[in-house]
Amino acid sequence: MDLVEPITELYRRMSCELPGDVAGALEEARRREKKDSPARDALETIIENVHLAREKTRPLCQDTGTPVFYVTRAKAMNEGEIREAILAATREATRRGYLRPNAVDSLSGENSGDNTGVDFPIIHVEEGTTEPLVIDAMLKGGGSENVGARYQLPVASLGASRDLDGARRCVLDAVQRAQGRGCPPYVVGVAVGGARDATAALAKRQLLRAIDDRSPLAALGELEERLLDESNRLGIGPAGLGGATTVLAVKAAAQHRHCACFFVEVAFGCWAMRRGRLIVDESGAHHA
Repeated sequence: MDLVEPITELYRRMSCELPGDVAGALEEARRREKKDSPARDALETIIENVHLAREKTRPLCQDTGTPVFYVTRAKAMNEGEIREAILAATREATRRGYLRPNAVDSLSGENSGDNTGVDFPIIHVEEGTTEPLVIDAMLKGGGSENVGARYQLPVASLGASRDLDGARRCVLDAVQRAQGRGCPPYVVGVAVGGARDATAALAKRQLLRAIDDRSPLAALGELEERLLDESNRLGIGPAGLGGATTVLAVKAAAQHRHCACFFVEVAFGCWAMRRGRLIVDESGAHHA
């Protein structure tokens, strides 16, 4: 099956149609904010933008982000062909206007013009145990990427020890330091433990999770709920204008770590939490 057109359509959906759970969370946030407040006005503008983008098939944001793909393939599938299809679809999605050209050569400063380059898009591929090809993807905005943070526990200035409470203190510090930059209300991904590169990848992957899911690990589920409550008590609010909703959801995961290391990575997703899934099986391509 030719994968280029289904992946191009995945790009269109991610760029122009906010996932239903994220849109629903924004509607709920609007109901929480006081009438005629700057926070409510900001959310009403955001929600209007969401409806217009879907109706007119226009990108939700002028920054269409960095494409990040997580591919689970069947044993018989050729990884190289999948990667080539993603690159071809990226070029086509850019040509059609679903993506703004964002890929810049770090040495020359030149924009490739088609959103492809060295490790751009970012593509992770793993072998699955089932036949369908599953492609999870997101468009990760530059503003939210810039406010991401990494901590190495312990952090004396935060009273953060080498434990989950120390991780909690780090996440709250990251949200406080962001101060409305990166387009809140956010979805926050958290990774505890692991090596530097591993925690960065794990925290970002948490942004793929549904707004209303909870970690199956009790300690992490409790951490997610507490951080959601405490982050919103900071009062930073939508667009940093104050209000009850700074964060829509917190998603946490943990890894084994070296005994000498204890990292905490915090990844931010902006209100335009653009993600999607493509499943390809014998019956064809299905968007989820």
